[in-house]
Amino acid sequence: MKATFFLSTLLSVSLCMFASETIAQESSLPDQPAPGLVPTDSSDPRFATVTPLVSAAIADGQTPGAVVVLANADKVLYASAFGDRQVQPTVEPMTLDTVFDLASISKPVGTATSVMVLVDEGKIDVNEKVATYLPEFGQHGKDEITVDQLLVHTAGLIPDNALGDYQHGIDEAWDRICNLKLRSAPGEKFAYTDVGFIVLGKLVQKISGRRLDAFAAERVFGPLGMTETMYNPPAKLCERAATTETRDGKPMKGVVHDPRAFLMDGVAGHAGVFSTAADLVRYGQAMLRKGKLADATGDSPQQLFTAATFDLMTKPRDIKRGTRTYGWDNQSPYSRNRGKSLSPAAFGHGGFTGTVMWIDPAKELVFIFLSTRLHPDGKGSVNDLAGQISTDMCKDW
Repeated sequence: MKATFFLSTLLSVSLCMFASETIAQESSLPDQPAPGLVPTDSSDPRFATVTPLVSAAIADGQTPGAVVVLANADKVLYASAFGDRQVQPTVEPMTLDTVFDLASISKPVGTATSVMVLVDEGKIDVNEKVATYLPEFGQHGKDEITVDQLLVHTAGLIPDNALGDYQHGIDEAWDRICNLKLRSAPGEKFAYTDVGFIVLGKLVQKISGRRLDAFAAERVFGPLGMTETMYNPPAKLCERAATTETRDGKPMKGVVHDPRAFLMDGVAGHAGVFSTAADLVRYGQAMLRKGKLADATGDSPQQLFTAATFDLMTKPRDIKRGTRTYGWDNQSPYSRNRGKSLSPAAFGHGGFTGTVMWIDPAKELVFIFLSTRLHPDGKGSVNDLAGQISTDMCKDW
């Protein structure tokens, strides 16, 4: 198991590093927007502040570049790419088809959506104890934790366990999680936790019989035509991935930034999904239609789950420090990137790498801000920037 794990990790890194080295030899990259996502006319006064806000952030070193998109259920209202997706060791311009490490946006888009597909099929009950499905998890008081509590971060788990717990393979990492003690009683407090979503990823695997990446590809990304959304992207997609930081002296380009997800072979419930703005638009539009969207060819509509399950997933729930939905933020201490113009029904999430997505069913809007704020020095900050852009773009809709 250990040998297989490290060989797989080494192969993944090698493929993407090879792609990175190949790009470094090229003098320029073609600016080819993703299918269905092309630069829009930015003369609409509702978008007047986007360019100066992003340009100022780039000049201030908060991010080398960004992609900003606003869409409704039927079309893209605004789409533009700014700056660069890499500035070291060579410069690569940001493009609309840039592939981003979504970081924690993986939680709702990959993991929570997969859980809700299984809820819709009657295979998971959100009010059931997690230990009913994963008996080995129910140690040290964790037998009282429900699926619901994991989805809204009220299970009482520690935010992150030691990185060393993941150094000896996926099986041992899971054993270490099962042996964790509670930080607080289940349901008592809100504490944002990666561990809880790692458990949810394991739950998807246990119930479906398929690893999270395979299940999400088949039941979420595939039906929605999200052909460039996946864990562990192949070398071809790595070529146009945004660079984050460095690992072992080499740029992380198409390789997951989160260290625990990396040690879990790139597939984890809390991080690991890579995607493009165009694919996230498709996901957002599906959610505006309560889980339904035509497939990539425009043929018969695809249904992720029923409208009732959509309502269950996106209903705001009191967490004593605001409100969350299943997998998504609503209005909580993590909502700085939300802005002030979205309706109370809006749900969204941010990612550590500089990614933001909000979906507003009341205003019928999908707001996407994708950046690589950690490149090149790990010091960028974009939450306030994304929130201001959202405020300005969404206020008159």
